[in-house]
Amino acid sequence: MKKIIIAGGIVAVGATSAIGGGIDRSGQSVSPLFEKGNYVELSYGYASPNVSGVAIPGLGGFPSGDMAGNYGMTSFAFKKSFTKNIDAALIYDQPFGASVNYPTGTGYFAGGSTAKLSTNALTGLLKYRTDSNISVYGGVRWQTMGETAAVPFVSNYTASGSRVGAFGYVAGVAYEKPEIALRIALTYSSRISYDIPTYENSTALGVMNTTTKVKTPQSINLDFQTGVNPTTLVFGSIRWVDWKHFDITPTEYKLLTSGGSLVSYDNNTITYSVGVGHKFTDHWSGAVVLGYEPKVGGFASNLGPTDGRESIGLGATYTQGNMKITGGVSYVRIGSAQTTLNGTTAASNFNSNHAIAFGVKVGYTF
Repeated sequence: MKKIIIAGGIVAVGATSAIGGGIDRSGQSVSPLFEKGNYVELSYGYASPNVSGVAIPGLGGFPSGDMAGNYGMTSFAFKKSFTKNIDAALIYDQPFGASVNYPTGTGYFAGGSTAKLSTNALTGLLKYRTDSNISVYGGVRWQTMGETAAVPFVSNYTASGSRVGAFGYVAGVAYEKPEIALRIALTYSSRISYDIPTYENSTALGVMNTTTKVKTPQSINLDFQTGVNPTTLVFGSIRWVDWKHFDITPTEYKLLTSGGSLVSYDNNTITYSVGVGHKFTDHWSGAVVLGYEPKVGGFASNLGPTDGRESIGLGATYTQGNMKITGGVSYVRIGSAQTTLNGTTAASNFNSNHAIAFGVKVGYTF
């Protein structure tokens, strides 16, 4: 059943899974570590979300316009097999990010507000597989973060954080049964803590040079796949992310809002996906993937007014010799949410939003 694993590659195609809870984007996959032999891959994903809402009547009842910016993502992986039991991989991805741009001229209270957050991560992994097909793996992740924000409705507040880097770690365990294409892998990614030098400015308090403490969240991924017959593969994943401990509260913004956070989340998220891949010919295979993230409730941030999602993705893989090219497209229905200005009453309602995402990946075994 070895060749049917090709169809499972759809789940790793860039932005087809890039709209998750909080500011989750890449999903922090370690799947290249399980490729056979020596392997290299390059992928690109692009997402186009449409997120808009309406202020409550007490704040004018004006529409926000589409506030979610489009974005692209690039990832790269190199995997080396040293022996039949020892493998290593180097993976580059962009695990977390945000792109917010409320249009001006709408009358909406947050009109003109913008925010960008980007991360880049390089992860080195080492895997040891026992003769009983149980693997243990782990390694070090170096991750950088940079962020900017402008919030005109809070005393024309602006902030710019310098890009800084910090280390975290990854640890996991897996069980494989190659003769039926079975693999179950459990992966833990640690929190990564930053002290970000931040330039802040507002009409009320002027310029402040401060330090903002931020921790990107810890997470757990459970990935699985198994062959059903020589041409069909079932696969899926469960991802838990500890968003309750993620908070961006620059010093001046906290003073202006009497303790408010620029970005924070009240609840953790769990994202589920399940798919079926099928090999049609020696060169072509395809897959369909369903995704679900339950709503967590409570108020959402004005810089991220979404809660939960449902998605369906379609993809195809073309294999020629040692090369495989995978492309996929996904439609995401984004869950409705309410925002707040005071933490107790709703300020706006965001409903009936969606996103389209696509990705392409090229992998080569040598």
